[in-house]
Amino acid sequence: MAMSEPQPKNPATDWPDEVGAGITVIDRDFTILYMNGKSAVSFAKWGEKGLIGQDVRRCHEERSVRIIEHILETGEPNIYTVEKQGVKKLIYQTPWYKNGQIMGVVEFSMEIPLEMPHYVRG
Repeated sequence: MAMSEPQPKNPATDWPDEVGAGITVIDRDFTILYMNGKSAVSFAKWGEKGLIGQDVRRCHEERSVRIIEHILETGEPNIYTVEKQGVKKLIYQTPWYKNGQIMGVVEFSMEIPLEMPHYVRG
């Protein structure tokens, strides 16, 4: 059997694994649909990409589950920063839609400097 040649990268579809943020997508039933590489690494102790197809509530406390429920019910994003072991992250959790209906939640997790400038423009 001949070895297949590696497929060329497609910037329209492969960008999530090339961006410097963890991306996790769940559906309305709390099932993890997608994790990019950075997201998988951050959830290593729970099983990395083996979590895809699993219930996200397995690795979240009750308070976090209530926040996800709120996003699904209201469409309001949840945005905050967190610091662990000297690394500060911006967490942006927002609903994703299909035909105007909330279908689930996507979380972007990106490392940010401990101190960073803030600009007021316009």
